[in-house]
Amino acid sequence: MFPALETEVKQETLPDPYEDFMYHHLQYYGYFKGHRGSLPTSATHQHVWKNNPRYLLSGSFGERQGMIPDPLQKEKLLWPTCTSSPVHRQIEAVSRDSLMLSSPLLKSRQLLHDEFGEVNPCLREPRDLFTFFSSSGPLQAPRWPIECEVIKENLHHIEWVPPQPEYFYQPTGNEKLPEIVGEEKGTVVFQLDSVPTEGSYFTSSRVGGKRGIIKELAVTLQGPEDKTLLFESRFESGNLQKAVRVDTYEYELTLRTDLYTNKHTQWFYFRVQNTRKDATYRFTIVNLLKPKSLYTIGMKPLMYSQLDAKTHNIGWRREGNEIRYYKNNRDDGQQAFYCLTWTIQFPHDQDTCFFAHFYPYTYTDLQCYLLSVANNPVQSQFCKLRTLCRSLAGNTVYLLTITNPSQTPQEAAAKKAVVLSARVHPGESNGSWIMKGFLDFILSNSPDAQLLRDIFVFKVVPMLNPDGVIVGNYRCSLAGRDLNRHYKTILKESFPCIWYTRNMIKRLLEEREVLLYCDFHGHSRKNNIFLYGCNNNDRKYWLHERVFPLMLSKNAPDKFSFHSCNFKVQKCKEGTGRVVMWRMGILNSYTMESTFGGSTLGNKRDTHFTTEDLKSLGYHVCDTLLDFCDPDRTKFMQCLTELKELLQQEIHKKFNELGQDMDLEGSWSDICLSDIESSTSGSDSSLSDGLPVHLLNVADELNQKKKMYKKKKKKPLQTRKQRNEQYQKNNLMQELKLTEDALSQLHGREKGTSLDPSKMTSILTKSKERMQTEKPRPTVSCSPERSTNSSQEPAADMKSHWSRNRYPATKRGRAAMTVYPSLHVYTYP
Repeated sequence: MFPALETEVKQETLPDPYEDFMYHHLQYYGYFKGHRGSLPTSATHQHVWKNNPRYLLSGSFGERQGMIPDPLQKEKLLWPTCTSSPVHRQIEAVSRDSLMLSSPLLKSRQLLHDEFGEVNPCLREPRDLFTFFSSSGPLQAPRWPIECEVIKENLHHIEWVPPQPEYFYQPTGNEKLPEIVGEEKGTVVFQLDSVPTEGSYFTSSRVGGKRGIIKELAVTLQGPEDKTLLFESRFESGNLQKAVRVDTYEYELTLRTDLYTNKHTQWFYFRVQNTRKDATYRFTIVNLLKPKSLYTIGMKPLMYSQLDAKTHNIGWRREGNEIRYYKNNRDDGQQAFYCLTWTIQFPHDQDTCFFAHFYPYTYTDLQCYLLSVANNPVQSQFCKLRTLCRSLAGNTVYLLTITNPSQTPQEAAAKKAVVLSARVHPGESNGSWIMKGFLDFILSNSPDAQLLRDIFVFKVVPMLNPDGVIVGNYRCSLAGRDLNRHYKTILKESFPCIWYTRNMIKRLLEEREVLLYCDFHGHSRKNNIFLYGCNNNDRKYWLHERVFPLMLSKNAPDKFSFHSCNFKVQKCKEGTGRVVMWRMGILNSYTMESTFGGSTLGNKRDTHFTTEDLKSLGYHVCDTLLDFCDPDRTKFMQCLTELKELLQQEIHKKFNELGQDMDLEGSWSDICLSDIESSTSGSDSSLSDGLPVHLLNVADELNQKKKMYKKKKKKPLQTRKQRNEQYQKNNLMQELKLTEDALSQLHGREKGTSLDPSKMTSILTKSKERMQTEKPRPTVSCSPERSTNSSQEPAADMKSHWSRNRYPATKRGRAAMTVYPSLHVYTYP
């Protein structure tokens, strides 16, 4: 490929000095010993080289091996289905060239591959400074807690949109309520061992989870006539702890709680095999914790058939009959449990089927999507993928920066920012589907997408809690706590995902205005899609935080419900992302709640949401963002007028309920909005459990160190210019003080008594001598801080209709935009 280079290498076969040094250096610490054994057991998940996605540790399937020199081969084994055929061809080309690197001729591994898979004599960037996907880099294998067993199989589900609407289940009133009998009268056919619960805490992780041979937890079939179902959930995002067979076709299921807790049972995702086509099976989940559920108003579980996917290209679909959600008759004395029961008829004999609470979207699904973006020569020009941080288990938390390159540093600094995130609650996979729809549109070649990239810098964290997603948690991270209650935490090592997210947004606010923050969630008790925001107390921007949700309801009237939105800030929500970001200065700070069920609005009334519905909402977010920032403020003013009318109606309704009459002509706008709004207790919120016991002392020590640091913090050294300015200020203060003392003595004399000029001179001299003996006091210069809330007052002109015409604010016509100072000005933000 490079004849001149090969000739030179043949003449000089000395090893690369850097490679030789690093090899012996790391070998001293126990690495690169795979040729003679395996990695030492003392190597923990904190080591950078072990966590580096460019170097996958083998042993993903419970085996102890050495460091794999060519990670591309490992990638083929781990994810054979997630990449497209062009990507496979590109990977194969790179693999062929990697053979040349392993030959005795070329000793250096520092050569780069270009986009055609050819070797270029160019050094790589230093490792771990910028971690991102490339055609020559592998996907990072998920890291599991060492207590978790993981099966070797790779699961992949096709995307599919049902051709007909999937309507809610209509109860008949004759649904059976099966009595829970438990394993005393039944047979356990599946049960996880050594599941960490409350009282234990996360210690370490590894690729592939628990070491050793994977046990067969399912029962052994006695023959072809044995009709026992075979259950499995030890795969990514799976959740099922126990299955008890209580009749020939009837099973009681127990969900696993979030790891290192004793609660949060809502998300389920498991596999069944050995099905029979003509039988009616009944499944009953016996340990749900919420007294209210969408299953009571028509929501159906999801089912996926592998045979249907292969033969008919049919994916996830809503199935189930005789659906009931009811209270369990077997309490443990501490908390009440609730049951979900449904019947199902499988479409094929000997099929492999999956059941899920909602459409799964795993960590591997995200990585496959990001790999396709990184390998796209067009999208990779304006979408930069970086590592925000590592999670508690060592999984990568990705950060995407999406914007078109700017022509000048001033143009780059003038761009406002939009921050979006998802999956802080791992069981709310609907947030990932909305995020996928947003990314599909903003990365497209649509004129609106190009315009958005011209005027905004998008910071996107697509999966905030990868650990919880991997292990199949519903709400918590591996710290055993709800991350969306700890955004004010100071424990960086225990809550790294949200600590680094908050820090990233804090630094972003120092550089530019953040126009909007939105965190995508899911909701298990209310239909439709809606937002939670924060009431603004500044009268200048009164009701402005409600404009974006109202616009979104107009753009997606059959999915988004403005009447379900709430803007009250409760004390128990102070640790959530939207409240913390709002208090940091982001006026439009929201939590987007998308239902697990479906819509009760418009043309989609009484139908379940599909993945296509959720992805379309990602597009509507972009469309609404353009309406919200339209230079023609007609739509903005129209929404403000409508909001005032809606608020007046709400106030009148509130006073009528209280049996009071009030004239609101002159004082209605002075009423606190929080007083007329109900709380968001109907949301899927959980009260903060505080810190785990093993972290309480750590938090106290950090708080004490922080206080001591503030007390002992020394003043920074000043430059010569600053010292000169300070000296001049001190002299001026001395002169002012001298004059004040003289005047005080003048005013203190008796009336009618004249002061001799010689006495005046002596007074000034004494005052000056006294001031010289005193130590000058330094003055503190207080520079005004730039407000992060710089929304402009809308123009007064307005139209009477909701026009769909786009008023493009191209970057050539943004002369009216304010240029904000930046600490770090880049041509490419």
